[in-house]
Amino acid sequence: MASSQQRFSGYPRAREGPQTVSSHVEESNPVLRGWPLVLAANAVTRLPFLAKATWTNAKFGGIKDIPGLERYDYCLHDDQPVVTPVAADDSATSRLAVTSELFPRQPEDLAGRFYSTADYHELYKSGKLTPLQVAKALIPLISREQDGKYVSAWSETRVEAVLAAAKASTERYREGKPLGLLDGVPIGVKEDTDVAGYTSYYGQRPEPSDPAFVPATKSLWPVAQMEAAGAVVVGTLAMHELGSDVTGCNPRRGSPKNWYNTSYYPGGSSSGAGSALSAGLIPIAIGTDAGGSIRIPSSFCGMYGLKPTLHRTYAMNSSICVIGPLAATAADLTIAYRSMTAPNPDDVIQSSFAPSIPPSPSAKKTLGIWKGWNERSSSAVSKSTQRAINYFVEKLGYSVVDIDIPYIQEGQWAHSAWALAEALDHLRSRLKGSPSYSINHCNQIVMAISDCTAAADMIKYSQMRALLMEHLSFLFKKYPGLLIVTPTVPEAGWKVNPGDEAYGFSDGNLTMRMMMYIWLANCTGCPAVSAPVGYGEPEQGEGKLPIGLMALGEWGAEEQLLAWATEAEGYLNHGLDGGRVKPKEWADVVGLAGDVDTESS
Repeated sequence: MASSQQRFSGYPRAREGPQTVSSHVEESNPVLRGWPLVLAANAVTRLPFLAKATWTNAKFGGIKDIPGLERYDYCLHDDQPVVTPVAADDSATSRLAVTSELFPRQPEDLAGRFYSTADYHELYKSGKLTPLQVAKALIPLISREQDGKYVSAWSETRVEAVLAAAKASTERYREGKPLGLLDGVPIGVKEDTDVAGYTSYYGQRPEPSDPAFVPATKSLWPVAQMEAAGAVVVGTLAMHELGSDVTGCNPRRGSPKNWYNTSYYPGGSSSGAGSALSAGLIPIAIGTDAGGSIRIPSSFCGMYGLKPTLHRTYAMNSSICVIGPLAATAADLTIAYRSMTAPNPDDVIQSSFAPSIPPSPSAKKTLGIWKGWNERSSSAVSKSTQRAINYFVEKLGYSVVDIDIPYIQEGQWAHSAWALAEALDHLRSRLKGSPSYSINHCNQIVMAISDCTAAADMIKYSQMRALLMEHLSFLFKKYPGLLIVTPTVPEAGWKVNPGDEAYGFSDGNLTMRMMMYIWLANCTGCPAVSAPVGYGEPEQGEGKLPIGLMALGEWGAEEQLLAWATEAEGYLNHGLDGGRVKPKEWADVVGLAGDVDTESS
């Protein structure tokens, strides 16, 4: 929540959007799998008119017909959605504290308890465990060479580098000089984010000699900050190929498992992150989010996920994508966020951000809810999220205001088309000159469709984004401190069809449905957080399905969202009947590490 004294650069003018009829058009995209998918991919990539027809059927061209859209400014580069809370002076640019006093351990007898950063730190300080023991316990679980049980979540693990970092951390603890709470804590990083020594594969499976895929020479700023704090990157995490869908199904590389119920996908595109966290392997993961790719796997896998304000952690070459944390606890989500966001002197945009300000205890608490939108979720999701909202109102003093948002479905079409256009550009730029421009059949269709978007359409998408940003600005001015609350996703999971592991599948209708709540934060650059608040019954397999609740806040309001996620965690642990649930095949890393020979550690 921005204080009344907070200054901004690029803040949209507060202008209420037009009153629109809240009607919903059912998506009518063909569902393709197996040989029909293969044939469709070959046809669409070879016949431009068929690609254009598919693009039109997806409603990507309908935005231009909206009356009055021409009254909104457009901007076809990153500046438009970048709303920057700027510091009043240089002293305000320091990051907020990450200390043990602020992030105590959770009670040992808490139901469904996951290990946290605080747990590892206390064990290391006491000498009951070392970072090297933890690393040695993890490697057999995630290593392909050792056929690890949880390897599907991981892209690459550099064993020697992991052991070297863990050994260095162990020595610091022995000397009584740990770098802080994160020292020695195991983390993972999504494979589209550079980590020194690792190759960013973007979910692809290239030929070994492909020159487009080489190890990174240095870690990107958010990862480097975690490493500088002593966190041990135990590997890079698998993802949906190109980040182009929200399931995590990857026929070329193998799909990560959702350990709550392995008959359901973990969500994507940060699928490996959701999988590794749900298994209990790591307390923190770093992901990216251009269309829910942090928040959807967080919801499907019962974790916490933060999509920061655009460019808050790193100024990516995108007007919708951000780097942000996923975590097993709200405290670890906060620790990761604060650690990742130190000002980068080489990044003019990111370094200009003032620290996000935690809300005052006396601040008014307001939830904005559009009932017609929220009620489009399934019965199980609707009931679980409404119970959590009732808790916020009855126990925590929140008030509820009714809101609406214009062109909610048209805005989603515009965001989806924009995201695919960026994905195509990034793919071409990254693989320029590559002899193996190889992507799966689903992405062959997606990229062919993306190529149909014209500059005139991009202008209309940009005007739609301006309209939505001004409307949100209007709501934030009318209701200071407002959090817009929705389910994270409208369904409690996406069922696995085992046959899809051969070729993948294309189901644009369900994809658009799963993204119906999350796209708004990407389109407007606002921050948003997802927190688990309940569980649904599965239609297949064993194990309950986590359900997430999401809050979207004003630009720069990450700390307010993190405080809200902490309150949601209180509901999960103490307000929900039965409390938090842990997967049946959850890995007790601390217990396994305790069995590692200390003489060799």
